[in-house]
Amino acid sequence: MWPLWIVLAVLLLLPVGRASEAPLAIGAIAGLILAWRERDVLRTQVGARLALIVFACYWLAALLSAPGAVVPGKTWDTVAVLLRFVPFAVFACLALRKTAWWPRLTDACAAIVLLWLLDAWVQILTGWSLGGAETADRLSGIFGAGNLKLGPVLAVLSPFVFVAARRRWGWRGLAVAFVFQLMPILFAGSRSGWIMYALVALAFAWMQTRAPLRFAAWVLAAACAAVLGIAVAWQHSGRFDARFDRTLLALQGSEHALDTASAGRLRIWTTAARMFAAHPIAGVGVRGFRYAYPLYAQAGDAFVDANTDEGAYHAHQIVLEVLSETGIAGLLLWLIGAFCAIRAWRRAGAPARERALAPALALAAMTFPLNTHLAFYSAWWGLLFWWLLALYCAALGADDHAA
Repeated sequence: MWPLWIVLAVLLLLPVGRASEAPLAIGAIAGLILAWRERDVLRTQVGARLALIVFACYWLAALLSAPGAVVPGKTWDTVAVLLRFVPFAVFACLALRKTAWWPRLTDACAAIVLLWLLDAWVQILTGWSLGGAETADRLSGIFGAGNLKLGPVLAVLSPFVFVAARRRWGWRGLAVAFVFQLMPILFAGSRSGWIMYALVALAFAWMQTRAPLRFAAWVLAAACAAVLGIAVAWQHSGRFDARFDRTLLALQGSEHALDTASAGRLRIWTTAARMFAAHPIAGVGVRGFRYAYPLYAQAGDAFVDANTDEGAYHAHQIVLEVLSETGIAGLLLWLIGAFCAIRAWRRAGAPARERALAPALALAAMTFPLNTHLAFYSAWWGLLFWWLLALYCAALGADDHAA
């Protein structure tokens, strides 16, 4: 069962800087060996074929942006480094073909996320966690004060906890899982994480009920629990209080209020739109956003650093990131990749969908366009994105006969 340990190690080491790159590299090397040894199988293996198609769309968008990039060296380096994802995805598809492994893999992923949740609960109650002391800004958990990604990561990975709880304890397990994850995600203070978690919870509520009236009752109960959690957080956390009050400014409707409520992201989004208008075909190049930002930002933009002549690191929105960095060509390739991934889901049988449910919902929440996002071509978020895609493709392609 060594392939399971390699895949799980990527997730387990995610909070430890770039340590996840080590098991990813081991899996990539094993993937190259397996691809050569089983090259005849590779042509017909559903999961591997899907992974290659989706990666081609993701990587070609970056490649096409490189010739006209504002900082060619940075973009070409990124294009080269992205190649590590494809052999890892092939490794997952070829090495995880035994269907009996998948419940164990999902449970193990859920167990890792539960450890992070327990650590977050300890930090809520004591101010300390395995990642160190809490920050003045938000709950940091195991990721530490220098890497405030706890909220988005917990929200994205919550489907694994829900799937494991639902398989064992049915609707009661879903209810306990919802409440147990709610407070750490709220205290983590990431509004994108709140939206992603709400989407995942709605999806499981519908899957459990399958009837409009029962679904409405479940949503009402979840909303009541969420309101209670918000009230508790509001009373006991100055961080949450300030962040939620700032979010409510959006209700005023003015441009200044919206910009303040979004922590300045409205400025970033309008600058990204101007960037795309100036480079509509292939964008400014992947990971070139920060270097092009000062050229298109308005005078006095606080995100522009006069010392380094750089701006905001990324667009904070998946569609604007793709458009500004890879242009229309990149967006079309992303849409083709999304179409192929969704079509593979629709064509899969019920057992394959059950195996792929957790990574599928994680990817759906992660890429939901009406939200803010981390950078999908960055080393860290891109790694998590492709770890989930590798699991999704492998789950759809698992086949005991082929194994």
